[in-house]
Amino acid sequence: MATSQKEISVEEITADFKESSAAVLTEYRGLTVAQLKTLRRSLGAETKYTVVKNTLTGIAAKAAGIDAFDGQLTGPTAIAFIKGDAVAAAKGLTDFAKDNDKLIIKAGFFEGQAMDAAEIAALAALESREHQLARVAGVLQAPASAAARIIDALRLKLEEGAPAAAETPAEAPAAEEAAPAAEEATPEA
Repeated sequence: MATSQKEISVEEITADFKESSAAVLTEYRGLTVAQLKTLRRSLGAETKYTVVKNTLTGIAAKAAGIDAFDGQLTGPTAIAFIKGDAVAAAKGLTDFAKDNDKLIIKAGFFEGQAMDAAEIAALAALESREHQLARVAGVLQAPASAAARIIDALRLKLEEGAPAAAETPAEAPAAEEAAPAAEEATPEA
């Protein structure tokens, strides 16, 4: 690679590190192109999984202020640059690694903190962001739903009592009209 090409590669990798909330370093020795394509699809659109050169990646990581990969950049290396949900991407990587023992998760960083393979597996075990948000929304919605049910029950109870109340005033004027007619019909003594 020419020097200017290497500089461009280092700049691109540095930019990927800076734009990502997390990154996971993997060794892909023995995986086919088709398997790597499947892995990329499983990680989603917000994760960029790319094969990198170790020396250039080391330079780029230091330029981005990341020391999580010190001593890990050996062998055929690829990095997942995660810009979206880190839990979903970690889950995708660990699930793929379970099915394909040739993918080795080495290290990573998440929100500026270095992580080893066990910590990445623990991150993957968490619920996804969407699931956590749905759970919070359900908790927040519960009191409002209970209040709506109580108000609706009160409304129904009032409606049940309303027809009887509406009939009573209608009967009262009829009774008042009948009373003067009865007085007229009775002879006075």
